[in-house]
Amino acid sequence: MESLTKRSLTAAQLDVLVRGSMGVGCRVETELTDGWFNTAYRVRLDDGRPAVVKLAPPADAPVLTYERGIMATEAMVYRSLAPLASLASLADGGVPTPTLLHEGDGFLAVSVLDGTPWDKLTDRLSPTAQTALRRELGAVTARLHTLGPEDGRFGYPSAESGLSAPDWRTAFTAMVDALLDDAVRWHSDLGVPSDDIRALVARGARVLDEVTEPRLVHFDLWPGNIFVQVPGGDRPDARITGIIDHERAFWGDPVAELVSLAFGGDIGPDSDLVAGYVRAGGRLDFTPAVRHRLALYSLYLGLLLVVECGPRGYVGDHLAYCHRNLAERVAEVRALDRRR
Repeated sequence: MESLTKRSLTAAQLDVLVRGSMGVGCRVETELTDGWFNTAYRVRLDDGRPAVVKLAPPADAPVLTYERGIMATEAMVYRSLAPLASLASLADGGVPTPTLLHEGDGFLAVSVLDGTPWDKLTDRLSPTAQTALRRELGAVTARLHTLGPEDGRFGYPSAESGLSAPDWRTAFTAMVDALLDDAVRWHSDLGVPSDDIRALVARGARVLDEVTEPRLVHFDLWPGNIFVQVPGGDRPDARITGIIDHERAFWGDPVAELVSLAFGGDIGPDSDLVAGYVRAGGRLDFTPAVRHRLALYSLYLGLLLVVECGPRGYVGDHLAYCHRNLAERVAEVRALDRRR
């Protein structure tokens, strides 16, 4: 995906960058073009290891408030997940994800995953395989949500964003306010008054206050960020081999994870995803308060998708889709608000 935030380097420039930081050079094999924010290259390090090198936007690139320092957030998540990623299998309670090989100035190097992004395999997976994978994804998500911050604060981990607080209501309100301020900076036409969005969040304070313990929320678990291996050889079943792109992660309400998980299938109380989540020890009760919170988080993502179109230069059909989605999310929260 083309984006104004992407930083482009020649193969020679990338080799110099990696060699100067890691002490080993690299040869570019291909650019990975599916990302929407960072630039990524699959490389072969001079010592023979395959790796993915992910570049942060240039220092002067326009980014949203929450995006300040998010590459450091991704590195933090990789380090936090390392004990779970090193387990022998998902059956042992693992969370598969690449290994952080190096964190440099404005870039990361991570190991290469086996498998293919789930969104590219949909036509090759049987309904039975899809069911099993959604249950497996639910279990992986539950284990992800066992992680909490050392300082007990909610919000985005990066100090550069300034979006954290000791309680979830304050942190989430700050996250929404930051996007609305970004919308002003980028002259974003939201299609709804900012004050209306602020009011809907403020009236949700009671349900937000139910969240008292911050947990790691990936917030971008759509199928493109989930790697899967299909059956072959002596392996009879499809399996998840890793989750990637942790930069949007924050410390917050695990219910918020359902927003991106919905892009891959059903997230309702009787869904395969929730069955896997609960079986792995996660708790998810679809009370009216939980449904209200979920609607607020969907509104947040809808707002984010519209506002990010400014600095990234997205126009046309994508922008139109984002506007429609935000309007639907606002209407959903309003409907729930009226029922209270």
